[in-house]
Amino acid sequence: MSNKEDDGVVAAVARTIENDPQDGWSLPAWVYSDPDYFAAEMARVIRPSWQVVCHVSDVPVAGDWHTLAYADESILVVRGNDMAVRAFTNVCRHRGSRLVDGASGCAKKLVCPYHAWTYDLDGRLTGVPAKRDYPMLDMAASGLTPVDLEIWHGFVFVRLERGGPSVASMMAPYETLVAPYRFEDMRAIGRVTQRPRAVNWKNVADNYSDGLHIPVAHPGLTRLFGKGYGIEAEAHVDRMWGALIDEPSASRSERMYQEILPRVDHLPEASQRLWLYFKLWPNVAFDIYPDQIDFMQFIPVSPTKTLIREISYALPDARREMKAARYLNWRINRQVNLEDTALIQRVQDGMASPSFTVGPLGESEVCLRAFCCKMRQLIPESRMERQPAAGWSHRCSVSDVK
Repeated sequence: MSNKEDDGVVAAVARTIENDPQDGWSLPAWVYSDPDYFAAEMARVIRPSWQVVCHVSDVPVAGDWHTLAYADESILVVRGNDMAVRAFTNVCRHRGSRLVDGASGCAKKLVCPYHAWTYDLDGRLTGVPAKRDYPMLDMAASGLTPVDLEIWHGFVFVRLERGGPSVASMMAPYETLVAPYRFEDMRAIGRVTQRPRAVNWKNVADNYSDGLHIPVAHPGLTRLFGKGYGIEAEAHVDRMWGALIDEPSASRSERMYQEILPRVDHLPEASQRLWLYFKLWPNVAFDIYPDQIDFMQFIPVSPTKTLIREISYALPDARREMKAARYLNWRINRQVNLEDTALIQRVQDGMASPSFTVGPLGESEVCLRAFCCKMRQLIPESRMERQPAAGWSHRCSVSDVK
């Protein structure tokens, strides 16, 4: 980023931190396992936030659909006959049945498997068996319930409740950095994988934006980046990055990746050997490499369970060197994922001890500090070191904290 953009990032984070008297301290351990806190953050943090469903290339023709399950909802993204992409709750307006099953598919019409109510691909209710039985039914008002949708550089985002900035505005400070990668032209490589983890989603998110553990727990990344790993926090996005160094790694896979990674002509010189990471508030991440990108979501399932959902995308490139680089990238990051899995489990286990309440955050831990400040703003109970009596989330509405 330019110096002017850097100053804007620092100012945005500084404003957040200035208003938080508990800046410099982590969230208390109890918020990583408490059912009431989980209910509060699902309502105040997750439901109003943007979530990735798929890429427009995953729904190329009319009738193609993808689903995403989170926050007790199933969201259906479908391309209509007019080629527009829309999102709806995956719920029939008759008796509440799920309309489609599975992660993806294709249909000429959306037909409920319970009573065969039929919807067009644009969500309109077009068919009701025994329609005369429903004299009060307003067909025009009984279409599928729409969900907010935004397409950002080809990626389809949805959110359950309005409020807050668009994805484009969240990522605006990094637009010039992201644009050359040509996300819109990418296609999926592989398939969506879902990895359950017995930890709170915030422990996954914290770990993703933590820079201090890289030289301690990720020897492979340290061999690749040296001491050049950086982090910064914008108002709604964390950015992390590391540039491949010239010194050959002692690991064969890493060394081969350093040697084989081919030039990508549409990328600027500074991005040719850059590994770039973005975490969009609060739980969506993009890992951007010269050879491919990965998106990852930390989907909350319960106070102590998270589903990590991820898939890779890349531009078509038949070069043998590129195919090899993508395979080596997968091998390198498979090891990183194994290391991170062990780390987040250690933290979740340790937080169960009554001896731990809150921990200090250093001035360099700007991403974690910003995350904690935002959580304290949205859920003031986050300021309490000790867990309040059960049922508190039902006694405090969202309006009480605005």
